[in-house]
Amino acid sequence: PCPLLCEAAHCTSGVFVLQIQSCKRERDIHLLELLRRTALHGESNSVLLVGPRGAGKTMLLKSVLKELLKEKDVNKTLMQVHLNGLLQTDDKIALKEITRQLHLENVVGDKVFGSFAENLAFLLEALKKGDRSSSRPVLFLLDEFDLFVHHKNQTLLYNLFDVSQSAQAPIAVVGLTCRLDVLELLEKRVKSRFSHRQIHLLSGATFPDYVQRVQSKLWLPEQFPDQRFAHEWNNSVKVGLRVTVAKPCIKPADVLEASRVCFADAKANMLHGLSILELCLIIAMKHLNDVYEGEPFNLQMVHNEFKKFLQRKSSTIYHFEPAVVMKAFEHLQQLELIRPLDSPGARTQREFQLMRLLLDTSQIMEALQKYPQCPTDVKQWAMSAFA
Repeated sequence: PCPLLCEAAHCTSGVFVLQIQSCKRERDIHLLELLRRTALHGESNSVLLVGPRGAGKTMLLKSVLKELLKEKDVNKTLMQVHLNGLLQTDDKIALKEITRQLHLENVVGDKVFGSFAENLAFLLEALKKGDRSSSRPVLFLLDEFDLFVHHKNQTLLYNLFDVSQSAQAPIAVVGLTCRLDVLELLEKRVKSRFSHRQIHLLSGATFPDYVQRVQSKLWLPEQFPDQRFAHEWNNSVKVGLRVTVAKPCIKPADVLEASRVCFADAKANMLHGLSILELCLIIAMKHLNDVYEGEPFNLQMVHNEFKKFLQRKSSTIYHFEPAVVMKAFEHLQQLELIRPLDSPGARTQREFQLMRLLLDTSQIMEALQKYPQCPTDVKQWAMSAFA
C-alpha cells in the first residue's frame, strides 16, 4: 500500500495545521472523504490544493467530483459554485456569479442587502429544502485562490470560511493555488476561520518525461496532409528540445531567468510599455483608491490628482492638454487596466464615467521598479502616502 506522508505542525496561533503530501490514491481518498462528509452528513469543511502549474490540482478535483457524483444521494442534493480569481475580480462580481450558479436570481430580485454577509446568508437560506429543516450542501471551488486575497478586506473569503466554521449551512470551500505562501497573505481574522488543511501536489515527472510531453503536444501526426512540411516541423521540434553545442548545460542564471519568466505578472509587464503620462494616470488612480478605499473614480478626478502632482512635486514632466489626457485614459481602458462600472449604452459624459482600477498596489510598485528610465519624482510620488 502507498504510505500517506503527513506533516502536522502548530502555527503561531496554536491552530493545528494538516499538510498532506501523498501518492495519488491517498490524496484522492482524503479529498473524497472530505467532500463526502459535506454532501452526505452536512459537515462543513475547507481545504487548499497547493502545487505548481501542471501538478494535477484540477485533475485531482475533477476525478474526485466524478467519483462523488456517482453516489445517488449526492447527485441529487450537492450544488457546485465555480469561481476563478482571474474572472471574479471583486466581491460584487463574485456574488453575482454565485447567485447565477445557484439559480437564485429570481429569489433575490430587487432586494437590497446591507452587507456581503447578509447577501450570502440569504442565498444559503434560500437553498433550504421544502421542510425548512436542512440546507442543500454547496461546494465552493475557488480557482486561482491567491487572487481572491486581493479583494477589499478579503470579504468573500472571510464569509465563506466563517460559514464553514460556524456550521450555518453545509458548505465545503476548496481553493486551488500555486502559491506556497498563500496562508501568509490571509488576514488574521480570515486565517483563524480556515481549517488549515492543505493538500500539496508535487510533480513526479522526470526531465525526459517532461520533454516527451512537450514534444507530443507540438508533434504533427503522420496523417498531416503536407508530409514534407510535417517532417521538417517535427525535426525542428526535436532540435528545439535538445541542448546544443553552444549551450551544453544549464547554469543557475538560466534557472533564475526561467523562474522570472514563469512567475512574471502579465499586467505588471503591460505597464512597462505605457507612456509616462499613462503611468502617471495609473499612479493617480492608485492614490484615489488609497484615499477613498477602493471606491470608483472618473477621468476628472484622476486628472485633478495628476495636476496636483504637477503643481507640487514635478519639475521634469510636461503639462498635457485635456484631450491628450483623455486619449491616454481611453488607451488604459482598451488595455483592460481599468473598466467602466456603467453599461456600454450609458449616456454619461466620458469625463464623468465611473471606472475601477484592475491593478493592485503590488503590481504597480513592481512595474515602477522595472520601468525603463522612470523619473525619480514619479517613483517618489507613487511611494508617497500622500497624493
